[in-house]
Amino acid sequence: MAFIEVLVLVLTFIILLGVGLPIAFSIAISATVTLLLSVPAMAALTTIAQRMATGLDSFTLLAIPFFILAGQLMNSGGIARRLIDFARALVGALPGGLAFVNIVANMLFGAISGSAVASASAIGGAMGPRMEKEGYDKAFSAAINISSATTGLIIPPSNTLIVFSLASGGVSIAALFMAGYLPGLLIGGLLMLTAGIMAKRRNYPRGEKASFAEVARTLVSATPSLLMLVVVIGGIVNGLFTATEASAIAVLYSACLAAVYREVSQKHIRPLLLDTIKTTSIVLFLVATSIALSWVMAYENIPQSITTALLNISDNPILILLIINVILLAVGVFMDITPAILIFTPIFLPVVVATGMDPVHFGVMMILNLCIGLCTPPVGSVLFVGCSVAKIKIQNVIKPLLPLFITMLVGLMLVTFLPEISLTLPRALGLID
Repeated sequence: MAFIEVLVLVLTFIILLGVGLPIAFSIAISATVTLLLSVPAMAALTTIAQRMATGLDSFTLLAIPFFILAGQLMNSGGIARRLIDFARALVGALPGGLAFVNIVANMLFGAISGSAVASASAIGGAMGPRMEKEGYDKAFSAAINISSATTGLIIPPSNTLIVFSLASGGVSIAALFMAGYLPGLLIGGLLMLTAGIMAKRRNYPRGEKASFAEVARTLVSATPSLLMLVVVIGGIVNGLFTATEASAIAVLYSACLAAVYREVSQKHIRPLLLDTIKTTSIVLFLVATSIALSWVMAYENIPQSITTALLNISDNPILILLIINVILLAVGVFMDITPAILIFTPIFLPVVVATGMDPVHFGVMMILNLCIGLCTPPVGSVLFVGCSVAKIKIQNVIKPLLPLFITMLVGLMLVTFLPEISLTLPRALGLID
């Protein structure tokens, strides 16, 4: 086993993170230091630079900036308000109805924008004051918003699913997109069940029952936004365009929608483009360094060694999947989702394939697992955004978040050990065998 290489890689990475170096630089430096064990310094530096450059030379990666821009346009175009109104008409009359509205709106907006952070910001900013005005505890409202915002990373279109496709070496994006629907809806439904129990115990009020005319009016208002899912996913699944082409169509559709709603003016375009460029730069630099690290690990036979070690522990697929889930849950606490996918996919994918697990199923399981880390300190980006929007301290949100964490873990176990939850739709559409 490549014990020395693994030890050097892990220790270097942990030390660099510990001294506060940004994660992308920590990844690049730890990859270079590990490679120095095998090749001369100049060759190591040249190889890392080449792998970073060639790693970004991918048509598929163009989907990331386009989907980010589409999400920015959606976030600023009045779409969140229309989705909230539609969700309120549907579920607002249930006990603790505004908590349900928050979850449904996050599922809808997250699916359209493809961003958990954007969803937590947009829906939390709109729902927080409403819930507080009707007597909901601020910490409870923030916890509901934070946990449900992550569903947008499972329900397509999702940048994280595209990143997994890249890291896995070419798992079908269309299959991954379709595989995300049922798990995303499952998690949303479980969160609604938990929120309903919590709301009933706290005696939170019901909302007013919407008339049929009100439901119809809000549906008509929200339909143009919801149609983007039909256009993008339908086009990919039917082979009309690739995921990358679909991302460009999503930008065009979002821009047209923003123009129709007249909530994005010319003065907003420059900030939107700058935010898109900043976010894209961060994501793609992480992608480049993680690809270089993945190559180094493959060169040093690290994934094969870890596969052998895990299979030597047990040949029981259930135990192996439990071990992998525990490791990923721990990783998600300390690492953001994009680098975690890029680093650990090449490590664990050979293991699960050896146990007979479908790569599409593993991708959904992995992303769902890492989504939980987005809601946990110390690096949970959705947690920080949700607390910032709600103007509440993180420590005050932890208690109401705990039952929701447990709910997400239950959902994770169901998705892990019931593969048909993920694979039914891709198989029905002939995207996988």
